[in-house]
Amino acid sequence: MNIEFSTVIVGFMAIMTENKDNKSESRRRCVWGIYAILDARAAGRPHLEAARALLEGGAAVIQLRDKTSTFEELMDIGRGLRRMTRDHGADFIVNDNPYLARELDADGVHLGQSDFPADIAREILGPEKIIGLSTHTKPQALAAQLLPVDYIGVGPVYPTRTKVSEWPPVGTALIRWVRHAISLPMVAIGGITGERIVDVVAAGAHNVAMIRELLTAGDIADQTRRLRAVFERAASE
Repeated sequence: MNIEFSTVIVGFMAIMTENKDNKSESRRRCVWGIYAILDARAAGRPHLEAARALLEGGAAVIQLRDKTSTFEELMDIGRGLRRMTRDHGADFIVNDNPYLARELDADGVHLGQSDFPADIAREILGPEKIIGLSTHTKPQALAAQLLPVDYIGVGPVYPTRTKVSEWPPVGTALIRWVRHAISLPMVAIGGITGERIVDVVAAGAHNVAMIRELLTAGDIADQTRRLRAVFERAASE
């Protein structure tokens, strides 16, 4: 009996180790540096035009966030984004909708607290795709560790004009706490400018999400290169 029990335990631990290794591998994918989010209103230009410039500037990940276009319109836009991101070796994340992400064969989906439950999104997308989850409090960040997600968003860090949020700005204090308490990679988001990158990275952010700071630049590609350099210098200190 003891030998059989020991065998079961050893087998169980082996499975847990394998699952942990697989999850660790997927999470290693979620360290991009500058995390670019498309917003046509902020950019004042079509998604594909903005995305092309972001990729020319070296963006490693692009999220399509669009609350106004129809599913069919998003499919058309998404097909273009899927081709462009593949050509540049960048990840393509869809906001909110795992069904759209699946149809486009996107690299993953990013969910809000009131969007699809993460476990259902995982069923829709399968084990290999990336799932991100927005968090705004310590309890939400802690709860995310029990969900099938690969990274969490933390914010809004600062006040932002891009998105109306029911959550107050959290500052860098929550980023610092999450870095020490949570094992998931983190994307800091909300009001982050080039001048604030250093403070946010110093607090522990693995990635910095940017919208207006990238998309309102006259030369998006050059701005992307500049902000990537700022991030990389901050991360190396």
